[in-house]
Amino acid sequence: MFVSACGWFKSPPEIGKVLSEHFKNKIYKDFDTVAYDSIFVKTLDSLSDKFVNPKTIKGYYANNHRQPVLVTRFYINGNLDSLVSYLNESKVHGFNPKIFKGDEIKSLLDELTANKFKKVEESYPVIAKLELLSANAYLNYTNYLKFGVVNPRNIFSRYYIKVKRPDSAGMTNLLNGVSLLDTLRSVQPKSAQYKALQTAYLNTDAYDEKRILLLNMERFRWKMPETGDNYVQVNIPDFRLTWLDKQDTVITMKVCVGGKRENGYEEKLKAFAKSGNLDDKPKNHETPLLFSKINSIQANPIWNIPVSIAQSEIYWMARKDPYYLSNSNIKVYYKDKLIGEPDTINWNRYSRDKLPFKFKQGSGGGNALGKFKFIFDNSSSIYLHDTNNKNGFNLINRAISHGCVRIEKPLEFAELLVKDSYTYDKLRAEVDLPPIDSTHVKWYKKRMAQKADTLKAFQLKPAWFAPKKNVPLIITYITAWSQNDKIEYRPDVYGMDEKLWTAMKKFR
Repeated sequence: MFVSACGWFKSPPEIGKVLSEHFKNKIYKDFDTVAYDSIFVKTLDSLSDKFVNPKTIKGYYANNHRQPVLVTRFYINGNLDSLVSYLNESKVHGFNPKIFKGDEIKSLLDELTANKFKKVEESYPVIAKLELLSANAYLNYTNYLKFGVVNPRNIFSRYYIKVKRPDSAGMTNLLNGVSLLDTLRSVQPKSAQYKALQTAYLNTDAYDEKRILLLNMERFRWKMPETGDNYVQVNIPDFRLTWLDKQDTVITMKVCVGGKRENGYEEKLKAFAKSGNLDDKPKNHETPLLFSKINSIQANPIWNIPVSIAQSEIYWMARKDPYYLSNSNIKVYYKDKLIGEPDTINWNRYSRDKLPFKFKQGSGGGNALGKFKFIFDNSSSIYLHDTNNKNGFNLINRAISHGCVRIEKPLEFAELLVKDSYTYDKLRAEVDLPPIDSTHVKWYKKRMAQKADTLKAFQLKPAWFAPKKNVPLIITYITAWSQNDKIEYRPDVYGMDEKLWTAMKKFR
């Protein structure tokens, strides 16, 4: 199906033969490749500034001797007409059809079909423009449906999910395809979620509702990493964790996520960059969006308190209450050496922006991480964890943490991860819970005896457990989705809808 390069230089070339036979018009037998080439180059130069992928298109036609590849293969069989139909119907995906120039392509097709050229050279600018506009529209349409119109990593500062994006090799394959129509059919999104949002989008006239539906249709177009059938999802606007196995929900629970960044964050950040004064530093505790795998469970975790929290909270609490650190089971380290009496530190000697100390909160009931910490690789030091503040789960807006995700049912979650009664009972024993299996009672009694032995100093330490297998985790941000045959809507807690809407303006 490829047009051979050597055939391009024959007289007439393939395009001349195709059009001559189709129209029974002898002028196309005089098709001059050199004269056409000159027109094509001028046309490409005039159009390429408005192409989304000009380098790819220029490279493709340079490698194909600037032949009208698409017109040669897809004009006669009606595939270019099908392309125009899909472009004009792109509003069903929330696009403005004008961005694809479908009407201009249709006009060029009509002009070619009218077969009123007196001389073959009159057809050259029509064929060249038809070829290039079709190639650009075809690539844009297929890319937008396969990958989305926006790269979220370019507009969101804490979007760490590696979404797949179009590349030149993929686009070249599209242009070399056997059938435009087959490709156009195949790129239509097939997920049940997308189709449900699309149906709702086409069934409402309410502007605000259409806007939210369109934004989330775009999110479902993004090419996310493969999670497999069994994975855990945290949806930030829903403040909920859901473990899915194919279409079944294994467990679901409330979560608390990071607090929204301060209003006017961008401007305040610029002021801080100039002053370097911590008092000018705006707060941003938003939970990042990421994809990873849960690889370990820590019972009775130690909290390595981040520098930002030490500066903004611990420092002030220690200055206000000299016994705050010991009462909170927080140990202080200087050059990695434990300070025996942290309550005696004269905090007036230290500025909070140059604190020489590290802070760790020991295991136990008062620990901010609670009794369990669920760990996965990521660059933001984020994890799922229990909490000693259960009241947060009663709030409607649960964007209240410093960035990590607090989960409502840590024990049940841990049981599902280990998937083994022996391991689960050992884990329960670490947090002073009796075993489920009566044959394991001996462990539990032994541990409780050790803890009660006043002659020996029992020190609660973290204990590590491995899940049966690493479980994929995706922390995402979806404000509208289909559930139980209706569309669920959630507030735009981080203002990400607004930012995405702005980025999508030119496509609407």
